[in-house]
Amino acid sequence: MSAECSSYLNADKVLVSGFSCPRAGGDARAVFCCGFQDVKYCCDDPHSFFPYEHSYMWWLSVGALVGLSIAAVVLFAFIITVCVLCYLFISTKPRSKLDTGLSLQTAGKTGC
Repeated sequence: MSAECSSYLNADKVLVSGFSCPRAGGDARAVFCCGFQDVKYCCDDPHSFFPYEHSYMWWLSVGALVGLSIAAVVLFAFIITVCVLCYLFISTKPRSKLDTGLSLQTAGKTGC
């Protein structure tokens, strides 16, 4: 069993000629052509997407956690501020009714 990887342009826009898998001197189990449009390689799993180590993902995860933590702290501070301002607004309201200057009278019969 073998697969053909067609030629492609790599990230530097250099044409890489096509090759067949497994490659001479390579792993005999790598009979599939894997990769993307700008990088192709022989692999032993047809669902393999990236031939390199995934250690860079750790740094992305740490960065995402730091970013989410900062966003959570900012959101928490905003909610606390809104709650404090609402409490101060409600607690400083006068308890008695304001005098509007108008006296209320019952509507009675007036003789005309």
